[in-house]
Formats: sequence, structure tokens, C-alpha cells
Amino acid sequence: MKLKYGLLMVAALLMGSCDLVTPDEIVNPNVDEDAFLRSDNPMETWVNGTEKEFALRMSDFVELMEILSDNYFNNYTRSSKVFDVPQLLYTDADVTNLQRHVGALREMADYGLTTVAKADRNTNDEQRFHLLYIKAYSFLLAGDFFRALPVKNGGDVVEWEGHLRTAMEVLDQALPLAQNDEQKAFIHTLYARAAHRLGDREKAVAHARQSLACSGDFYRQVQFDSKNGVLNRAQEAIWSDWFQPLPRLDFLDPKYFQMSSTDQCPITIAKAEENLLILAEAALAENNLTEAKAQLTTLLRLVKSRPVQADINDQLEGRYNGGLKAFPNDPFYRVQASPEDSLRNALIIDRRPPFLVTIPYISGTSVTQDMIDGLDNHDSALELLYLMRQEIFFAEGRRPADLGIRLPLCEVEAVGLGNADAYTEAFIPSFVPKNGGLDDFTINDEAKTVTITYNMNKVLVEHARAAEVMPFE
Repeated sequence: MKLKYGLLMVAALLMGSCDLVTPDEIVNPNVDEDAFLRSDNPMETWVNGTEKEFALRMSDFVELMEILSDNYFNNYTRSSKVFDVPQLLYTDADVTNLQRHVGALREMADYGLTTVAKADRNTNDEQRFHLLYIKAYSFLLAGDFFRALPVKNGGDVVEWEGHLRTAMEVLDQALPLAQNDEQKAFIHTLYARAAHRLGDREKAVAHARQSLACSGDFYRQVQFDSKNGVLNRAQEAIWSDWFQPLPRLDFLDPKYFQMSSTDQCPITIAKAEENLLILAEAALAENNLTEAKAQLTTLLRLVKSRPVQADINDQLEGRYNGGLKAFPNDPFYRVQASPEDSLRNALIIDRRPPFLVTIPYISGTSVTQDMIDGLDNHDSALELLYLMRQEIFFAEGRRPADLGIRLPLCEVEAVGLGNADAYTEAFIPSFVPKNGGLDDFTINDEAKTVTITYNMNKVLVEHARAAEVMPFE
């Protein structure tokens, strides 16, 4: 049996969410598909509802991908307790749900582009653009995080590379519909992201440059709305004390915060920083250290220009509060990325009363200009670049793809497929620590030091020629 995506049920759900479009109307939650398609401006409602579902599904991905990485440890019992191991079984409900999210977004976008567009003569290019980028993003999610998935409802399983190529085909359709330079920059960035993961350096660089020519500082986010129950689940995990960051990333947490009880922070899904990272990585692949350092310098300038939120009261965090293990909560602690790395200051910030904290919420980094200027060889530059990738994409659900981890084809999807057995085991590279090693560290309270067990950016560089990571090497 294959996963099914009940579009009639989805239509009813979206009609039930019409107050996001016209909040004063009374909506009949029992409306059927035909009535929906005959309603006034059904495409406006469909796009609005699809974007709502996109935001919700992105928050689910971010929540689970962050604990699947070395960014966060789930210090409580809520959310997955096995993704931290990492243990990724094809029978796991979270694996199934993430796969279902990919398929649902794809099918919802397709339904809007075909059935709803045909029924609504007022459908416009802006609406088609929104549905196309959501469809493309569903293929990006499949290509970044799964070994293989179907590319259509009830279809055969296709390996991850096929999903990224399909994403690029959909982005080619979306680009002519872009209404302004920021939208063009967004599409080119998604294209560069797909080409980068595929190791297509020429296309990745071309689209990265085109994006930067359109906008050197754009970012695109999905929005949430507490009034209408569109909640960022990743925010709940990160703002509360159940997810704890790896200590050397402490200064970036919480990226999602509440200044009032109703605040729901957006999630960034694309930004100009990615293009500069791609250009720097491409330069290193060509052994052009000077060019790579120039791109990293431009990147650092952009990151430093991004906004921050001051006066965040994170005093209830405690970095322990009865969880599974204690995390440092004192700015006098120095942190080393591994037992072989140097100790660094200012990575842990003071959240204790009466202190308030300041957090970057688009991009942040601990990298300095002196660190970039001091790069004198390919490997050190590549390690610093991947540290910047980790910090810049922190809490955006991107890290597992850089670590080469891929989720299996779920049990429900695999049943009855002749080529499915090869994909029902997760792919975890041999150099990725098991048994919680990604999140492991030790604290020396007397010396006030924290030692991370594995510097995964250094580990990635050591295995840069492995097919599953660092696609330009």
C-alpha cells in the first residue's frame, strides 16, 4: 500500500482555514470539492492554505532535523528520542510523517496548478509562482534528506538525485513567473542549492551569481500565526528547555523566541548567504584560496549586517532544569570543538538573572575576519567554511544533509514495491558517531572548560572525498 494524500480532505481543511484570507466570513467546514471549486476565487484560498501547510511542515522538518544533527540534543522526553542516536528506522512514525509531508506538499501544489487553476479563471502568475516554489521545495526536501521517494502519488521510488533534478525543472517553470528581483534571487538560490548537492559546480555557481546579481541580501521565510493556530513547533522545542544546543553553538540559541506570549517566529527557507558559501566552496574546489577568502569576507560582512533581537529574557532556560544532562550556563567557560582544538571564548552567553540576551535571527557566526585572513591552506579553509554553514543555517534544519545522513523509505511506502528493499535502511556515513556521539561533550567545572567530543566540521574535511558529503570535492 502506498501513502495517499486525500485531496478532498485537504480541500476541506483549507476551506476551514479561510479565515486567514477573509477572517470575517462564516465558513462551512463540510463543503465538498465541487462547491469549493465553484466558490469565489478558490485559487486565492488554495494558495493561502498551501502556504499554511508549507509553514507547518517546515516547522516539523526543522524540529526533527535539528536533533538529528550535532546542533541540538533533545534533553527531555518530548519529540524524538532516537533521532539523537541517530537511530532511523523505516517503521518510525516520525520518518513516515516527514515522508508524508513531502508528498502532501507536492500533491497540494499540483492540485492547485491543475484542478484549481482550471476552475478559477482569475488565477494569476503570482499564485502559480507560489505553488511552483512549494512544489520545488518538496523535491528539495526529498533530495536533501531521503535515500529515495516516489516523485508522484502511487509512483515508483526514485533515488534522491532524481528529486533534485526534478526540483530544478520545477524552478525553471517558476523563474519566468517571478514578479521582482527578490523572487528571482529566491528561485536562483534554490536552484544553486540543488545543483550544489548534486555536485554540479558549474550550474551551482552560475545560479549563485545570478541570485546575487538580483539581490545581495535577500531572505525568504515561512510565516506563522498564533491567532489562527499556525504554530512553529520548532519554536516550542527551542524556546522551551527541551532542546539544548551543542555548547559551541550556545550564542545562537534561541533563534526562535517569544517577546510576548503570542509571538511566533518565522523560519528562513532561503537567503543570500547560501550563494556566497557556494561560491567560496567552488573556489576551494579549484584550489583558489584567495578567491575563497574574498567570498568568505563578503559573507562575513553580510552576516554581520543581519538584524539581531536584543533584550530576550531567557532566564528560565537554566541549561538543565531536570533534563537528562547539564549544559554550561556561564560565559566564563571556554569551549573547544574537539580535544585537539583550541579553546575559544565568548561562545556561551550569560542567561542568568538579571541578564538579557541578544540573538541573531537571520544569520550569525562566531567566525571573525582575523580567522578568515589567517587561512593558509585548503583544508583549514574548508573546515571554516563548513563551520560557517553550520552556524548560518543553525536551527533551519539543514545540517543533516551536510553530514550525509539520509532517512529511509518508510514501511507504508515500501510495501509492494519491487525496488524498495534497497532503501528501507537509513544511510548514516561510517564516520558519523553513533550512540549519541554527535552531541557528546565533557565539562571541567574547575577549569571552566567544555570539550566537544567530535569536531564534525573537521571530520567532514577528513572524509571530503566521500561521495555523500562535500559535493564539490
